[in-house]
Amino acid sequence: MTVRVVGFDGDDTLWHSETRFHVTQGEFRDLLKRHVPDADADSRLAEMEMKNLSIYGYGVKSFTLSMLETAIELTNGRIPAADLEVILGWGKRMLTQPTELLSGVEDTLRALAERHDLLLITKGDLFDQESKLARSGLADLFLGVEILSEKNEETYRGVFRRRGVKPEEFVMVGNSLRSDVVPVVQLGGRAVHIPYEVTWQHEHVPEDELPKQGWRRIATIAGLVEVLEEMD
Repeated sequence: MTVRVVGFDGDDTLWHSETRFHVTQGEFRDLLKRHVPDADADSRLAEMEMKNLSIYGYGVKSFTLSMLETAIELTNGRIPAADLEVILGWGKRMLTQPTELLSGVEDTLRALAERHDLLLITKGDLFDQESKLARSGLADLFLGVEILSEKNEETYRGVFRRRGVKPEEFVMVGNSLRSDVVPVVQLGGRAVHIPYEVTWQHEHVPEDELPKQGWRRIATIAGLVEVLEEMD
């Protein structure tokens, strides 16, 4: 089936994101060591993020609130207000940093936009994702933008319905097996997985649970044009 529409994830597919979370998490770890040297800040923060997903959703704001809550919990409420202000400052820094594109992204998207309809399909905070897209310089290449609270079969069905797309003429491109590959393939679409150097633990899928066909894996986005030609 001809590939009519290509969907792209944003974070860590088109622009860098997870590395910034890791840098900030390292700063958070160092800050808490001054108050609770023996605490496993990374594990507690990960648990807090998972607990808060259904309340705050994905993104920097949720991450920042989870850091604040973890810091208060691990110090039994004794963390100074000045340190809480530091954590808030990290969140603001992450939200206002320039959008840094991955290598080859702009050239690849411009080439693909000449032969396919492109959709940005990403998840997270609406304002944050819209701001990243606006700062990226890529907005004019997309026929439409879908910012979702979650990526699963139900939400992809909604995208297909709103955009008038049949699953068999759709290919999703992203760095997350859980969000960008598995649900699309299960609906009858196809996917291209482009691993990022760092992947959030929540997005991992065991190899034995992956679809046996319907998707490809490439090292960088530079190989996407050729792969889509083979799929077409």
